[in-house]
Amino acid sequence: MSYDFTSYTNRFGKDAYAVDAVLGRSSGWGFEPRRPKEGFDFIPMWVADMNFATAPAVTDAIISRVQHPLFGYYSASDAYYNSIISWHERRHHFSGLKREDIGYENGVHGMVTSAIQILSSPGDKILLHSPVYVGYASDIEGTGRKSVYSPLLPDENGVWRMDFEDMERKIKENRIHLVVFCSPHNPTGRVWERWELEKAFEIFERYECYVISDEIWCDIILGQKEHIPLLLVNEWAKSHVLAAYAPSKTFNLAGLIGSYHIIPDPFLRDRLRRYEDNIHYNEMNVLSMHALMGAYSASGEDWVGALTGVLRGNAEYAVSYINGHFPGVWTAMPEATYMLFLDCTRNLEQTGRSMDQLLEAGWEVGVGWQDGRDFEGPCHIRLNLALPRTKLEEAMERLSKYVF
Repeated sequence: MSYDFTSYTNRFGKDAYAVDAVLGRSSGWGFEPRRPKEGFDFIPMWVADMNFATAPAVTDAIISRVQHPLFGYYSASDAYYNSIISWHERRHHFSGLKREDIGYENGVHGMVTSAIQILSSPGDKILLHSPVYVGYASDIEGTGRKSVYSPLLPDENGVWRMDFEDMERKIKENRIHLVVFCSPHNPTGRVWERWELEKAFEIFERYECYVISDEIWCDIILGQKEHIPLLLVNEWAKSHVLAAYAPSKTFNLAGLIGSYHIIPDPFLRDRLRRYEDNIHYNEMNVLSMHALMGAYSASGEDWVGALTGVLRGNAEYAVSYINGHFPGVWTAMPEATYMLFLDCTRNLEQTGRSMDQLLEAGWEVGVGWQDGRDFEGPCHIRLNLALPRTKLEEAMERLSKYVF
């Protein structure tokens, strides 16, 4: 079946934060791009949602449920849990999942924050990798804990790698027993290889570290690599990993709310659920439940296959264009996600511009890219590629002509 990934829909005034927060229709987070100067329309390439319509299977499922116009109290159906179990078996060879392993979460942030509360105390230090997803800061510092960053470093082929010696040293020096792990990694786009995960888990096991695993990007794999759920790294992981998932990135459903955890260990699972039950924060929306079931259907999976082909083409084009046309800027081909992480260090050195000046230059001509300093990238910019190729090409041409 063919799908439309070429039409560009103007989302202004349709509750789209990526556009409305910039153009004045809603209040912002405080780090959104500036409104472009006169003569340029705005191309949203910052917030990690897509400028593609969701899969037809999702809207069909929602419409079908809406046609039954009663929306009273309900409970999650067997079909909901079976959809998740089947999806992970088909996509990630995650066999043996049981209904009791799965629990609804309003969002990955809520799950991460709740897990931090039950597995650590205020003042404790938590290990993360940098560059880092910006949202973890509020999850950790907002709960009175402290982030300790172990840097990811590009190797000779431009592949971001973990520094295992640095990880172990920081875990030992800071008496760390909790890690927040992003797999696939945002913002670098890494899909971790099995040997990397096994080596990391040797360290985590040696120092008895629990791992909160954010695997929200696991279905947007752009090449031949395979996502390995952290719960499947080894036997020890099964009793020390709390994994968070959602269809939101893959199917552009962040506005519907609806994530879930997978926790096979009954001790960890019971502790998390008791905490979340006591704060009454997790209440699923019935339409979100049906949206997930539509997304995780065979038709939804077919759409994901088409989507990842488009995203891979966009990434290949953008990486080639950026490395060939933007002096002093380097970026690597992502293995997953639809985000690029641009290293502008040499450009700033060559031009004498500041990061603020570089960001502003892009924003002025309507390219809504994102400040990488919020992701612990000192001279970096994060760029969203999930938009029709014509708009991507237009953004690249504007940056080449007016900025670089």
